[in-house]
Amino acid sequence: MKRLQGPQRTVVQLVCVVLVMGGLSWASVPFYNWFCRVTGFGGTPGQVAEGVDHILDQEITVRFDASVDSAMPWEFKPVETKMKVRIGETALAFFEAYNPTDHPIAGSASYNVTPYSAGGFFNKIQCFCFEQQVLEPGERVQMPVTFFVDPEIVDDRDAKYVHTITLSYTFYEIDLPEGYAALDAENNDTNLN
Repeated sequence: MKRLQGPQRTVVQLVCVVLVMGGLSWASVPFYNWFCRVTGFGGTPGQVAEGVDHILDQEITVRFDASVDSAMPWEFKPVETKMKVRIGETALAFFEAYNPTDHPIAGSASYNVTPYSAGGFFNKIQCFCFEQQVLEPGERVQMPVTFFVDPEIVDDRDAKYVHTITLSYTFYEIDLPEGYAALDAENNDTNLN
């Protein structure tokens, strides 16, 4: 087997470096999302199957914030802007979304919790943000989120001083699922004729 020399060897090494760096950058987004969900890093709330059975007498205020991306035509707001919950208690809040346009629109919500130190203790059991949402023309819906604040927050060095947590959502427009996209195109063709 012939050994690579000088410039050929350098080119092969550079190509390998580029491939490794490309692979790492491709894998970094899903890895970062997983890391944030598991650790609560960056204010990312946890996602769990059920609540806890240890409820404290101590209360915490949860504020709700809603916004839409500048390109998203929906109206989106919390039904209640804040609520007091006992730490460990499973609570239910609603957000309202409205599609004022004459065509269906799909959306996906990103979310976070502030202060960041509370992110690892704020857990969602069910949430509209776990799936994409499609609103028909003129449709108005209330979307629920079921959550609790983990009692371990009171033992955390930083988070135990948190008295108010803000749960924020931002909706972004996404492509319609295939079935909706075909129906929308068919309706547009019918309306043109």
